[in-house]
Amino acid sequence: MNFFGGRDIYFILGLLILIGLMIFIFQNVSFIFQPVVTIITTLIGPIIVAFVAFYLFNPIINFMERFNISRLWGIIILLLAIIAAFTLVVTLLIPVVQHQVTSLSKNLPTYVNEFSDKIKMLSKNSFVADYYTQAQNWVQQNFSDIPKKISNSVGDFSNKFQTFISTITHVVVIIITFPFVLFFLLKDGEKFRNYFISLMPPKFRKDTHDLIDKMNVQVGSYIQGQMIVAFCIGVLLFIGYSIIGLEYGLTLASIAAVTSVVPYLGPIIAISPAIVLAAIDSPFMLLKLAIVWAAVQFLEGHFISPNIMGKTMQIHPLTIIFVLLCAGNLAGVLGVILGIPAYAIIKVGVTHLFTLFKRRYNKYYQDDSGPYEFKDDEIIPEND
Repeated sequence: MNFFGGRDIYFILGLLILIGLMIFIFQNVSFIFQPVVTIITTLIGPIIVAFVAFYLFNPIINFMERFNISRLWGIIILLLAIIAAFTLVVTLLIPVVQHQVTSLSKNLPTYVNEFSDKIKMLSKNSFVADYYTQAQNWVQQNFSDIPKKISNSVGDFSNKFQTFISTITHVVVIIITFPFVLFFLLKDGEKFRNYFISLMPPKFRKDTHDLIDKMNVQVGSYIQGQMIVAFCIGVLLFIGYSIIGLEYGLTLASIAAVTSVVPYLGPIIAISPAIVLAAIDSPFMLLKLAIVWAAVQFLEGHFISPNIMGKTMQIHPLTIIFVLLCAGNLAGVLGVILGIPAYAIIKVGVTHLFTLFKRRYNKYYQDDSGPYEFKDDEIIPEND
């Protein structure tokens, strides 16, 4: 009983019961909190985007401060550099990508017909004929009611149009407001953190400070590293596509760079359009694409990610896959993008609680079977 808290366990159980009762009551009067939900959904977008940009740009501002450049002037210089880089990208790259996308859209019917012809030729092979027939039956069973679904969607056009306009408006609001949030995060981020720590009881301020530092390291290293890795993958694929002569190389490499932000699942999405175009071109082009992709994945897995990402995240690949699947089902695309950073934050908190448990265990039971051992990077609080 002393190990579990002595008499405090009864107060904890009572508190949990009261929390459950409060949740039950709030569920039945949830309409009262609708304004709060609206406020949170309005603010969460700019805040998330601003924090992502903060972790990307804050090291640059800190680097400028080492050369006696004030934080305010560093932010101004950085913003001007970003505007100049964005203008350069729009001026040089966007027209090329736009031309390739336009050309691809014009040639898409031809590519689809060629791909269909090759599938039909392949289906004449006795080895795959049965599988082709099964696939054709499956398509007919599952997609025969597409006209009806399209008709229903058109009938509900007004509601979907309103949803589309609402989404566009929300995106525009995020784009307009997040630079202001980012500016104050870069300028006063340290003040915000110190103010939050000062709100904690003095006994827990050191633990809070250590937890925030660890969360910053975990999330910051992931965001910075993933962006650099995605950029390197895009550049390497563009070089590889140019060498083998694959059409629309810049567009395909740009898609790969964007989707590579999501680990494991991103590369699968990125390679799909390239496989289709290579298969339409020729089997030899498909072989060359496989060689390029294997080389890029080898470089990314053995040289780029280990040197850029390091071992800061310390998350097993299988855990990452499970997190992505669960986060995708819970929050869609946003969950897939933010699932790993959120998991990293939760992991830091749970690890800290487990450290508290190990210290308490050592206090009561280390004489019986030996103590828990602490790692060098674990937080060992001075008090229980």
